[in-house]
Amino acid sequence: MNALLPLSGLIDRINDRIGQGIRWLVLAAVLISALNAIVRKAFSISSNAFLEVQWYLFAAVFMLGAGYAFLRNVHVRIDFISSKLSKRANAIIDALGIVIFLIPLCLIMISLSWPFFANARHSGEMSQNAGGLIRWPAYLLIPVGFSILLLQGISELIKRLAFLQGAIPEPFSVEQHKSDEEVLAEELAAEAERHEQERPAAAQANKNEGR
Repeated sequence: MNALLPLSGLIDRINDRIGQGIRWLVLAAVLISALNAIVRKAFSISSNAFLEVQWYLFAAVFMLGAGYAFLRNVHVRIDFISSKLSKRANAIIDALGIVIFLIPLCLIMISLSWPFFANARHSGEMSQNAGGLIRWPAYLLIPVGFSILLLQGISELIKRLAFLQGAIPEPFSVEQHKSDEEVLAEELAAEAERHEQERPAAAQANKNEGR
């Protein structure tokens, strides 16, 4: 497993670079959306191409960012369960989920979406909207996005197995940062627990005073 850790590190670096680049796609989508709105309101001019570019950019952020989200450990979890489990238990659950669900799903989606893209590329399929764009770049995002997610899944599987074997100290690439709501909930829970612990002592003190 130690021999595979450099491969995991390489995949992580690739996805980190992709994640950094996706930020510019978000900025581009915001600027295009703002420009389109200004032109439409000021000059009564609208373009379906501008609208579809926004959709393409959103699709690119969503599909290409899935692997980065997995790398940063910010994907959806059932937090109230995972937070009560040990890192080892979470690592076992993650490894099983990657092998049983994630990898097969990615392979299926890649195999189904690639012919879909290839047919659109070959036929030159265009949007049905007036002034719309060609479709195949959007279709290409599906197999590319799932390929990136598949690679990151392999990287995360390597790290989970390495952690279970004691080769690395942490099973996750990056510990998920807690939101303000999570911090507040933990503080309230700690405060409630402190009151529960103080209550018997206070009751005993009152009882002693009554004597």
